[in-house]
Amino acid sequence: MVAGAFPLAKLLTLGARQPSRPLAARIKAGARASPFFRTYICLPPAQLYHWVEMRTKMRLLGFRGAAVKPLNEEAAAELGAELLGEALVFGVGGLCVYLEYLRQAGQSRRREEHLERSLEHLREGLEQLRGELERLRGEGHA
Repeated sequence: MVAGAFPLAKLLTLGARQPSRPLAARIKAGARASPFFRTYICLPPAQLYHWVEMRTKMRLLGFRGAAVKPLNEEAAAELGAELLGEALVFGVGGLCVYLEYLRQAGQSRRREEHLERSLEHLREGLEQLRGELERLRGEGHA
């Protein structure tokens, strides 16, 4: 990897991730303001997360059949907005990692193609030299 290209790629990745944080804050504000967003977007993942978390904690503590009470609407909306915001930040970070992987794979592929072309050029030169050697041997015997 070229040393000069790495800081630029890292800077671009950081630049792509930075807008995701204010967008996550906007999601949280939208969850507080919009009943539709709160009810259909934020509450279901929050209740599911709460249910899984509580079931896991209870199993770790040895309780098996206890029912999990759902969160109240305000706490669930806050948790759901938080989950969506974190998922957005995580998604943008994952996308940046994937794009960096594609960039590295492209560089590796181009380097491999360049080496293959160089090797083919060397093979052609070797064949020409072999032909020239055979021609000179033929002239020497005659």
